Amino acid sequence: MNKAITFLLGILGINAGITCSQQNYENADVKAFAQLIQEPEVQLVDVRTIEEFTDGHLEGAVNIDVKQDNFIEMAKKQLSTDKSVAVYCRSGRRSANAASLLSDIGYRVVNLKGGYIAWTDAKMPVTKENTEIDVFKTPGGKTIKFYALVHASIRINYDGKEIQIDPVSKLGNRSIDYSAMPKADYLFITHEHGDHFDKTAIDELSQNSTQIITNKRCADMLGKGFVMANGDSTRLSDVIKVEAVPAYNTTPGHTQFHPKGRDNGYILTIDGLRIYIAGDTEDIPEMSKIKDIDIAFLPCNQPYTMTTDQLINAAKIIKPKVLFPYHFSKTDVSALPTLLEKENIDVRLRHYE
Repeated sequence: MNKAITFLLGILGINAGITCSQQNYENADVKAFAQLIQEPEVQLVDVRTIEEFTDGHLEGAVNIDVKQDNFIEMAKKQLSTDKSVAVYCRSGRRSANAASLLSDIGYRVVNLKGGYIAWTDAKMPVTKENTEIDVFKTPGGKTIKFYALVHASIRINYDGKEIQIDPVSKLGNRSIDYSAMPKADYLFITHEHGDHFDKTAIDELSQNSTQIITNKRCADMLGKGFVMANGDSTRLSDVIKVEAVPAYNTTPGHTQFHPKGRDNGYILTIDGLRIYIAGDTEDIPEMSKIKDIDIAFLPCNQPYTMTTDQLINAAKIIKPKVLFPYHFSKTDVSALPTLLEKENIDVRLRHYE
């Protein structure tokens, strides 16, 4: 058995659920698989079709269809070779093939025996939300989760605290059911456009204790909210600090979309982890002052935000450890992981269309 996976499973105390053979990957039963995917260092991959994935999947799974010709290419772009991979399909056959393919190119892989059928037969939880989850550890040792909801809408969970960024209930043919989520402790709004500012979603997520942090225009439209202007900073708790940073257009003919000084980007420092949420912006000069970013969310869809070349330039300036391209609509961002590979930036592609 692969030594790295053996070690991890040994810590979890679930060796009995693993099958060893001459194959270059491991099989795990439902119990062992369920414990394995709780670890932040394990990447969960659903290798079925997007239609099957949408109909129901394991929470936090990334969807990469093994039947597609570009399966290996997409896997290389979305999965780190430094972390183990847990794969599943409907019955275990396609995922066994995926596990073999991934193992052949250097990944440490565990396959779910019996697949999604075995998982649901065991009454294990699934979701129909098209949501992907990335899990990190803060410098203080706490777990923080990022849920890719849609476009510019991000849900963050840290130590029982719920943080929502630009929540929007419906965008195109995609809908988000915020009534199924916990109420927000902190809710951030970058600016007033309908793909960032949605009163229905804000009301759905709000309770008396919810702190809404926004720019002046949105606070005026809501009739409430803590106003931050570019350059302001405040501490929301002992372990959460926020800085409002500029977000605006510079390209001639585009400056009316996001004029300088009106909208916010935000830098959240949560238990020592620095997160840059850029909002709608281009690669502006002020980015040179943004330092020590662990996780960055950078937009990519001209004429409203950045081109791919501008995003690459912004990433080189900021130098985040992990980069999520977001707000990209129909822009093709699939080449970004390769184009930024030499910068040692972990580019993760999620469903932020």
